[in-house]
Amino acid sequence: MDSGMDFETLRRAMQENYEQPEGPARNARAEQLLAEAEKLNIPLAVIEALGHQLKVYNYSSEKDRMFVPFARLLRMWDERPEDFDEYETHSLHWVFKWVSSGMIGQPHIPLASIEKWLGEMEHRYRLAGHSERAVRSTEFTVARSIGDMARAERAYTAWLAADRDRMADCHACELHDQGWWRAERGADAEALELWRPVLEGEYTCAHEPHAVLASSLLPLLRLGRLDEARAHHLRGFRLVRPMESMRGAYADHVEFCALTGNEARALELLAERPAYFTDSGEPRSRMDFLAVVALLADRLTALGFGTQDVPGPAGRTWTASELAAHARVEALLLAGRFDERNGTAYVSGRVRRRMDQRPLVERLPLGVRSARAVTAPVRPVPAPAAATGPDLPALLTEARRLSESLHPESVTAWAAVAEALGDGELSPRDRAEMTDHRAMGLGPEGVELFARAAELYEEAGDPGEALATRARGAYVLALSGRSKEALAAVSEPYELVLALFAEGGTGVRQAASVLVGRARILLQRVQEAAETNGAGDGSKVLAAAETAARELLALAEPEAGNDLLVAARAAEAQAMLGMLAAHAQDAERAAELLTRAAEAFVAAGLPWFAVEYEARLAGLARHLGDAEAAERAARAALEHGAPFMEATGQAQLHLQLAETLGATGRFGPAADHALEASHWADEGGEGATLGAWARHQLGGFLLRQGRWAEAAVVLESVLPELDARTHGDGAVVQTRWWLGDCLTELGEHREAAEHWLRAAEIARRWPEQHDHAMLAHLAAEALGHAGLDSEAEQAYERAGDLWRSLGNVHGLIRALRARAWLVVRADRVNGADDADSTDDGGDREAAGLDAARELMSTAVRACEAAEPEDDGARELLVTELAHTHRQFGDLVARSVSDDADDDAIRALFEEALAHIALAVSGFLSLGEDALHSRTGAELAAGRLEADLEHPGRAAARARAVLTAYAGHDDADETVTARRAEAERLLRATEPAE
Repeated sequence: MDSGMDFETLRRAMQENYEQPEGPARNARAEQLLAEAEKLNIPLAVIEALGHQLKVYNYSSEKDRMFVPFARLLRMWDERPEDFDEYETHSLHWVFKWVSSGMIGQPHIPLASIEKWLGEMEHRYRLAGHSERAVRSTEFTVARSIGDMARAERAYTAWLAADRDRMADCHACELHDQGWWRAERGADAEALELWRPVLEGEYTCAHEPHAVLASSLLPLLRLGRLDEARAHHLRGFRLVRPMESMRGAYADHVEFCALTGNEARALELLAERPAYFTDSGEPRSRMDFLAVVALLADRLTALGFGTQDVPGPAGRTWTASELAAHARVEALLLAGRFDERNGTAYVSGRVRRRMDQRPLVERLPLGVRSARAVTAPVRPVPAPAAATGPDLPALLTEARRLSESLHPESVTAWAAVAEALGDGELSPRDRAEMTDHRAMGLGPEGVELFARAAELYEEAGDPGEALATRARGAYVLALSGRSKEALAAVSEPYELVLALFAEGGTGVRQAASVLVGRARILLQRVQEAAETNGAGDGSKVLAAAETAARELLALAEPEAGNDLLVAARAAEAQAMLGMLAAHAQDAERAAELLTRAAEAFVAAGLPWFAVEYEARLAGLARHLGDAEAAERAARAALEHGAPFMEATGQAQLHLQLAETLGATGRFGPAADHALEASHWADEGGEGATLGAWARHQLGGFLLRQGRWAEAAVVLESVLPELDARTHGDGAVVQTRWWLGDCLTELGEHREAAEHWLRAAEIARRWPEQHDHAMLAHLAAEALGHAGLDSEAEQAYERAGDLWRSLGNVHGLIRALRARAWLVVRADRVNGADDADSTDDGGDREAAGLDAARELMSTAVRACEAAEPEDDGARELLVTELAHTHRQFGDLVARSVSDDADDDAIRALFEEALAHIALAVSGFLSLGEDALHSRTGAELAAGRLEADLEHPGRAAARARAVLTAYAGHDDADETVTARRAEAERLLRATEPAE
């Protein structure tokens, strides 16, 4: 505890405490500071300490403790109002609103007492000459909380009709309550329109737009404005997350997740705030929180997760079903206490309705992955009814139809036949086809079944299909990494089918099926060779594969119009040739062939076979710089594949389209597809790999739209998932880089610096050091904005050394200039802190200025010594030098201390003027492009001339500015401002000429 604290030290300590995070630690410190205030024997000190204590209690989980300091303050006011200064008088009346409305959230306080305090507030406001606006707003809060809707409507009308004065809540808070009332009355669109100025940042305060963002979630969902709802959740939750007092808004976010298929995220939110289950300082917000906990836990139980462990009150473990029962009971008990106090059933009814809500959206991807998986329980699959009579024939007919049309669901259809068959009999042909499709469904594990299917085709008298099935079996060997064995296995079916086809013993479709199997195996060998050695035109394996594909095309293409399967084989032959062209580095030929193949599949009514090649085509088109073709192919792949692909395939297609759109600057649609990609990757069990990459991309797309808060949430969530071995160092660095950009825009400079420094630590290991230098420079800027001058100076020094080693004179100069400003600022601050010490503060400031001069001089020399490669580079150096002289002059002029004598001041101003004059000359040589920079320097020089008592020179500089802007557009704000400043300078100096 502080000892010997004077009043000013006490005030600083209270301000520092108020800036700490909300919570018990801040409250405890406020109590200590009140004890210190009482030692001073200064009534105003006690008044300020009591006010501080009341404020921190109000913005914490101990809201019920604010009534005691308020009662003491009110007694002190009634006894000695002269002890209160103007600010504390205002504060006392201001917090009357907190106390009067806060009582309604405490069920132990009788309604009569609340009405008495409301009357007391009205009386005191009238005596103080305040409008009744704040009184009517508080009355509205009381009435709506007890369910007296008629009175609430009257108070609402009176509130809006009353004049705004100093006691009215800020615009943001008023609009929040007004919008809440409209939403409560079923006017969601009106509510959102009322909230618009808050959401757009026109009106803000310490707790807005936090609360408005939370309140807007359900209205947006009800109106079907899902993208906005998602954005408000991401943006709003980030704001309320660190604020202990906003349990009600936090509950709104949990509720939103429970109603949008994001139960796993809702559980994470519960886990972050275990104290919210039990903190009793504000029973109303605890009741609201427990109501949405019950909603979530009931939802989980209904989905079959009742036995899953979930976060709950400390002291024991909880399953979802246990938590549901506990939270419901606790919420209703609290509601019952309020209703008993209010004499109505309103609160209980409201709580029940909230707990019993049904989901508003089945699935709303958020772009953040929950680390707490909600794992679906294993449920027994009901046994199918025995297929008797017409059921089996119907299943057979459907299976034959699907397999004849080469439909992706044919494997499932034949599995249904097998399941329904039981002990029944099928013809050898049907049994062969059923076994064949079962093998297809097993992939590399179906080799033996393919052999059995071939035997069954032989028994059915179809030797050609038997050979085709053997070829399929050989291909799955290749897929399992046994391509050499596969090639040997396919050689006999290949030779036999050609002989059989030549004799007329089988048709084109069977021969083509064998040839396609062989060509696939050879293509697989090309891909394996490329992975091992790299592919090149003329390689033996490449030539063999191309020969096989052309042989297939020559066989199938003439008959493609007569048989669907043959058409598919011809199209695949084109696709194979395209892929081989890509391996041979002929991208244009590859794109042409893949386009032809995809179009052939679609024309044949087989769009699902086009997906793989459309996806490859999209990548090739991007490589060739054909953005339109890339987008067209990516969209076609998604359209054709979406109905049939597994979740991971869906993710890949969405991500490819996202990257294609992002490459052309369409970041909004790109973000939509990256969001879908992240969702499908999670669904497919690839959340930590493919999903993390999709979220990384999503964060970048959101950032490029200026959606800083949303981007920050997504990037913060993905950072723990990114792994250098899986995603690469570059992805980790880029994510931290983007996060630093976002946090800077959000004003969180210290956190931005941390991410940039950690990214720089990774980048320092890279051979190319430009990113390392840039990240160090950005970190230095952020540290400076955060007030960490010493750390910023070190970071700038590091960045400067890196820029120098890279030969980047512009980066070096900017780092040197920034260091100079930091040195001067640090010495002035240190001088002020040590003003009462025996050290000579003036000597210290002089030493600091000398160090800053040397840094600026080094920057000037570096600029002058640089050798530009061309006229453009020379112009950039002239610009850099002019800016350096301008900053040099400003730095010297601003270094004048308050106690400097006239001669010292004059010397510094003349030194500053010399540098700024050089800046003017530099900018003048650059012409119109540097006009604003030149006039700004000209005016700075004019002000110095005036201070040095050279009115004629000052006036001349003012006229130069006015002349420079003659004929320029008055709509340009800079032009208008510079003209006005020049005219003021002219008026101030001309009479003295």
